[in-house]
Amino acid sequence: MPRHYRAASLLIASALVVVAVPGTAHAFGEDDKSKQPSKPSGPSGDVSGTSLMASVSNSKIKLTYPGGRTAKASVGELKSVDPNWEPPACWYEPVFSPEQLKDAVATGEGGLVNAHVWWSNGLWVDHYEKGKADNNFDLTLPKETRAEGYKNYNLGKKGMFWRSTVREGMYQDSKAWDCGRIMFWQDQGTIPKDKNAPTPETLAAFAYDKIKVPDTDVELKPQGRSTVNLPTWAWLDKATFKDVTVRADLPGTGLWAVTTAKPVALHLDPGTEDAKTFPASGDCPVNEDGSIGAPYKKGNAGQEPPCGIQYLRATSGEPYQLKASITWEISWEGTGGAKGDLPDGTFETTQDMNVQEIQSINR
Repeated sequence: MPRHYRAASLLIASALVVVAVPGTAHAFGEDDKSKQPSKPSGPSGDVSGTSLMASVSNSKIKLTYPGGRTAKASVGELKSVDPNWEPPACWYEPVFSPEQLKDAVATGEGGLVNAHVWWSNGLWVDHYEKGKADNNFDLTLPKETRAEGYKNYNLGKKGMFWRSTVREGMYQDSKAWDCGRIMFWQDQGTIPKDKNAPTPETLAAFAYDKIKVPDTDVELKPQGRSTVNLPTWAWLDKATFKDVTVRADLPGTGLWAVTTAKPVALHLDPGTEDAKTFPASGDCPVNEDGSIGAPYKKGNAGQEPPCGIQYLRATSGEPYQLKASITWEISWEGTGGAKGDLPDGTFETTQDMNVQEIQSINR
């Protein structure tokens, strides 16, 4: 059987082409999709124990919401304030017990041995049943690194076979090739000694990607129509913005993390230079009771609001676009007392603001 890795290894770094050595292995890239084998139509599916195509881009990480889900009718996704931060592109997860793998090989015609490489059924048998060693596709490993084979799918042993998983939306990214090891065995109760092994922080970052925050308009007084040179008060009730928590568990590993998003500030952008904000920075902090700003009350006329805007010119035809963005502070805790912070996130909403002139008559 020809060595199916040599040609593929030269191409993995760019992740742009398909290697097709008939009857052996195929490395998927984003170009020349016509050469991809017809069997693996995509890196997705559910682990059923009979499919080697399962769980490549569909992680087995389970999400729960300890604080309850945000109302579905009004939610949005956070955007990190750090443009250079990204959750991990890939990591390894347990996917098959010995029994599941044997069943999958016996009933299938091949499948993904890592996130990008498809093996014919014969190669699965050679490596995982007959014990033949093979090369890894991971270019971060020394060239001489070999993946030792297995006898009879490790039946009778306690543990799982692990394989690479790629974060949603990252499959075509070159970083997704960092987890290039072919599927490997891991004893029960242990985590791989690999830089791309999952950690509590990996799960925390995965949960960050799934945080949904309230998409609620800021309360204004007056609402929707302001008057030139008169302050408009802005506030958010303490019941509107609460901490949002997402828990991520990776079954079979004992790893977990709870990621918490806490609202810490509201930033107002009037949508025009002909305006001033209160405070001058436009940043309204969260009060001790969890509210932001203060509602307008009778008797507040002539006072500057703790959070608000003052338009200096009336609108003409088109309303100003008032942008209100909430900053959410992100922290996490997880397995073994691990904890830390992730970059703050923001979510922005836009409201129409019509501004009128006060007409007066001189006698």
